[in-house]
Amino acid sequence: MKSFLKLIVFFACIQLTAQNTPWSENLITVPEKSNYQKTSTYAEVMAFINAIQSKSDLVHLEFMGKSMEGKDIPVVVMANPKVSSPQEAKASGKPVMYIQGNIHSGEVEGKEILQQMMRDILLGDKKHLLDNQIIIFAPIYNTDSNDKMEQGRRPSQEDSPVEVGIRANSQGFDLNRDGIKMEAFETNALIQNVLIKWDPEMLVDLHTTNGTWHGYGVTYAPSYHYAGEKAPYDFTWNTMLPSIVKSIDKNYGVKLGPYGGYSLREGWPAKAIYTYNHHPRYIVNQMGLRNKMGILSEAFAHDRLYERMNGTYGFVAEILEFTNNNGRKIAEINAKATQDAIENVKLNAGKAKKGVRFKMVPLDDTFTLRTYDYTAYKNESGETRYVRSGKIINVPNVQNYSKFDADLESTLPRGYLLPKSMKHIVDHLKKQGVEVTELKSSKKAVGEEFMLSSLNLSTREFEGHFMANAEGEFVSKTKTFKNGDYWIDMAQPLSNLIFYMLEPQSDDGLVTWNFFDDYFKENGLDKKPIAYPVFKYYELK
Repeated sequence: MKSFLKLIVFFACIQLTAQNTPWSENLITVPEKSNYQKTSTYAEVMAFINAIQSKSDLVHLEFMGKSMEGKDIPVVVMANPKVSSPQEAKASGKPVMYIQGNIHSGEVEGKEILQQMMRDILLGDKKHLLDNQIIIFAPIYNTDSNDKMEQGRRPSQEDSPVEVGIRANSQGFDLNRDGIKMEAFETNALIQNVLIKWDPEMLVDLHTTNGTWHGYGVTYAPSYHYAGEKAPYDFTWNTMLPSIVKSIDKNYGVKLGPYGGYSLREGWPAKAIYTYNHHPRYIVNQMGLRNKMGILSEAFAHDRLYERMNGTYGFVAEILEFTNNNGRKIAEINAKATQDAIENVKLNAGKAKKGVRFKMVPLDDTFTLRTYDYTAYKNESGETRYVRSGKIINVPNVQNYSKFDADLESTLPRGYLLPKSMKHIVDHLKKQGVEVTELKSSKKAVGEEFMLSSLNLSTREFEGHFMANAEGEFVSKTKTFKNGDYWIDMAQPLSNLIFYMLEPQSDDGLVTWNFFDDYFKENGLDKKPIAYPVFKYYELK
């Protein structure tokens, strides 16, 4: 009863806030206007941004690109004093933080609270958040699918709001599985015109969970550590997120916990939670390979929209409070990670091993899980089943499976060489920000060639692909590459991402995503072993 009364008071406060707000009509969000029954259309988001822009001289609006349907994807750059270009941002000495909403258009609270946060930073009581950082918001990343609204699209959200858009973009791609293959218009725009262009120190991606009945208002995950440098992950997981867990509870009354689900098949109470995975196809996870920090935000699906907005707003606010106070430290950690990656190549190429396939294992320490309780009963067949109660409990000594240990390793090279026939691969690498040189004269390379014995394709289609798994072995070899061939020196900032994309046995590389399938077929892999066309070298002569 007490919890119910708290909800009534909370909802009443929200209504009073919306009714008594000093904001003009065009600065009140669609949920606030509709008693949280509706979410904003693309046109309404753009109208809100334009209204903000007309009232503040601290905002710069640009577009990261266009969707397949031709919609401009807005990027709102906030700085004090105003900056209008990456060059001005760099000259300011302030780190850049990037936050996006609506990657999945049914998960709407990120889109809505970024509008509220814009309003509060530029015109309200959060202007101090621009003291020591530059903040970039992309509130409506998946523009096309946002307006394809229907009721009942996300059952776990129980029609709050009543209608929402669809998960995939207008090409049918899940934008949070596209980080390596870059087939979506939106992914190309994000990587080239935000991550490369503005070079943010941190990316925050705002979501709603798919229905796990934990007891948190919001759950979080870092950019998981696997093949990248460990320091950005360590700072995010061990310093930043624990600090925010405390501050959001104090300032917003929101319980924050680690992302993950449990299985009732393992019995009750829960013994473990399991995260998603480490793959850099997920944009948050890719940040680690770019020597940057990333945070995944997942609002509790079963909460009403106003509760999900409150939790997500509080999380974003506390992240930005932390980065405003610690942004230079974050930038220093990331810069050192970049330098460490480069030095590792220079000093340890041909000796160091790095993971290319990984398994999920538990963290060293257990934790106390906040979750809804379950009661066991026997069904007619005598099998144990569980029914959820309305009571939230704390379960001690729960394992958190969110660590990734290498299942297969490969030797770190000094670089890679590709024949000029692989121009399509080189073009893709360049879109990711990789530095590639076209040879002007012959080079002899000492290294290893991977001889494929087989290419195993999944039987089920995933994101338009039948995922590939290469089997074979590396063979020592000396090869000569000629004028017009391509040279990738691994002593560059994206060395960890390059390694993960080009290693033939990587679990989320270009081989995985079928970039080489035609080559393998044309060269008769079904009849004989063939050489992988990307040569891994340790020494150039």
